[in-house]
Amino acid sequence: MLNWIWLLLMVCASVVAGLSMRLPAALDGALAGARQSVDLALGLVGIMCLWLGLMRLAERSGLVVVLARLLRPLLQRLFPDVPPDHPAMGSMVLNIGANMLGVSNAATPLGLRAMRDLETLNRRPGTATDAMCTFLAINTGSVQLIPVTAIALLAANGARNPASLVGTTLLATACSSVAGLTVLKLLGRLPVFRLEPPLPGGDPAQPSQPTPTAPGEPSWDTHDVPPLRGWAVLALLALVASFAWFTWQQAAATDPAGGLSHASPWVRALQAASLASIPFLLAALPLYAAGRGLRVHEEFVIGAREGFDTAIRIIPYLAAMLVAIGFFRGSGAIDHVSRALATPLGWIGFPPELLPMALLRPLTSSGTLALYGDLVKAHGADSYLAMAAGTLFGSTETTFYVLAVYFGSVGIRRTRHALWAGLAADAAGALSAAWICRAFLGGGP
Repeated sequence: MLNWIWLLLMVCASVVAGLSMRLPAALDGALAGARQSVDLALGLVGIMCLWLGLMRLAERSGLVVVLARLLRPLLQRLFPDVPPDHPAMGSMVLNIGANMLGVSNAATPLGLRAMRDLETLNRRPGTATDAMCTFLAINTGSVQLIPVTAIALLAANGARNPASLVGTTLLATACSSVAGLTVLKLLGRLPVFRLEPPLPGGDPAQPSQPTPTAPGEPSWDTHDVPPLRGWAVLALLALVASFAWFTWQQAAATDPAGGLSHASPWVRALQAASLASIPFLLAALPLYAAGRGLRVHEEFVIGAREGFDTAIRIIPYLAAMLVAIGFFRGSGAIDHVSRALATPLGWIGFPPELLPMALLRPLTSSGTLALYGDLVKAHGADSYLAMAAGTLFGSTETTFYVLAVYFGSVGIRRTRHALWAGLAADAAGALSAAWICRAFLGGGP
């Protein structure tokens, strides 16, 4: 299906650009997309090395298994085809947690690691499994606790209470998550999206384990890892205490980091926890691994090597998608679609001013952020449209980018119904943003 979507974007962009005399602008957009694909991939190299190195420590120390077991009842319902103690469970838990905290720079590498772990269970190379599609649906509609970027933009423009986005975004992302998973389950029953019989060989009841990174390296089995040593327990307790102290101080501060001085203390505490979560993990994961007797530097380097390879491997997939998106955007096709749909969407309570953002959000985050900034400046940071736009930005996802990066990292060509579930989550998030903000803040059509 992604093949047809890509072709449709290219053909529609060509036709619209020719009719509207925008061929040079469309070409510039396509070339900019090609350059951006390389810049994005190279920019990911360092982040990927960092987070996959840390993930390696969490995996080899047994921490991933502990996390997966804590959430086993929920994960088994969402991913019945993944063994409860498989490393993919822990990778997905960490990715979902990073998304909920709004830490996108950590969520992407962890999500790519989760896709690689899920690929070890895939007996149909090149085709997305049910677990992969479910994971992508959760990512595109994931519940957001703190929409950091949207709040920061409102705060920078002088909003009286930018943290009010926390509640509206939480409700909107809950709606988008339910919509994405519901569409995923319904479409999965259709014959066109069903999996073909698996390739010969292997026992479906005994899925493969992750391949060791280096020859002679032990497989993913932490039963022989020694228990956590006493000094490490004390050090981790001290780290947790410092984390709690920072959170408490930020909640009580009159000028807290993050620009949320007008927010309630619990909102500021949540924001502080988000700010401190990454530094906490940077220290806690190596400390825990060292306490379990691992050679932390050596293990980190092995994981970082995987990050470098993955970041380079996704360049062709990124280039294909970003070229099509840049071509389509440069042609002015989004403007034409917005004008055509503005009136009927107004009938259901969706403001026409938000439509360009809703259409652009599945394609590009930076372009949507630019539209969001223009809308805030035009209508005011405390207006209904500014709050609805911020909620929309925080409750929707760049679905085409996510699919291109995540599936491209493991060579998936047949994405099945993951795209439609992601777009359904985006649509539900956009509509919910408009309706929820109107109900809580007033205004709207």
